[in-house]
Amino acid sequence: MTRRLSKGVVATLLIMPSGGYLALFFGLPLVLAVLGGFGLYTRGTDGGFTLEHYAALFGTRAYRDGLFFSTYLAVVPTLVSLAISLPLAVVLAQTFPGKKLFNALYKVPLVVPGIVAAFIVMTLFDRGGLAARALAPLGLGLPKLVRDDWAIGVVIATAWKAVPFMTLIIGGSLGAISKDVILAARTLGAGPFTVFWRLQIPLALPGITAAFLLTFIGGMGSFAVPNLLGPVYPLPLSVHMYVNAFERNNWGLVAAMGTVLSLISVIVLLAYYRATRALRTIYGGEHR
Repeated sequence: MTRRLSKGVVATLLIMPSGGYLALFFGLPLVLAVLGGFGLYTRGTDGGFTLEHYAALFGTRAYRDGLFFSTYLAVVPTLVSLAISLPLAVVLAQTFPGKKLFNALYKVPLVVPGIVAAFIVMTLFDRGGLAARALAPLGLGLPKLVRDDWAIGVVIATAWKAVPFMTLIIGGSLGAISKDVILAARTLGAGPFTVFWRLQIPLALPGITAAFLLTFIGGMGSFAVPNLLGPVYPLPLSVHMYVNAFERNNWGLVAAMGTVLSLISVIVLLAYYRATRALRTIYGGEHR
């Protein structure tokens, strides 16, 4: 007689491949980083509990400024990319002449490495770059965009890379919305902006959330672009991890910095989910 497995056992067996992969390649390194930051695991050897690595991290002004700067380099390019990607995804959902060509061209940054994107921005917008030379005969000049205090060059390069990535994710969520719903709203008198703001954005929130978070996390740990285009001070924490910790074999400090960067990403994740839940409630109340 065949014995049937319980639903809990079946569910466990189904999630084991993906869950095991995440636990092995994401969970385990994160746990080791947390332990290493407290001196409990360093390069395969056990140590004693200590707070010296976190004391060095938060007690050094350069590291504190680097932590705030890393957060800035994650938030600002993500918001800029989101502001471009949302309307772009809506436009790409429509039919217009040349759509196939444009659809191929806007994805080009996806295949360009980040360090190449940084060199492109440097070539175009640095002092003496192509843009400055083109404007010189007109008596115009560009503000400092490379190695500037606000890291505008970093924002440009990061957003240029992130826009097609976010647009693809958001476009997939918008494409999943039934056209009948949109046509019904238009029939009832809703204009294009009202449909976009009151209908498409709420229904596409899962995709928008995923695009925002993935871009934010990538910006939080960015190394090559801010190292080439960012200011001399402050340096992002990712650069400090390599220059002032990794190259000096201070593995405990590397682990502490990595843990703090991961913790910020988790906090943003929780805050963003809470915000989107509140937005769903607001939109849901309006629709009722």
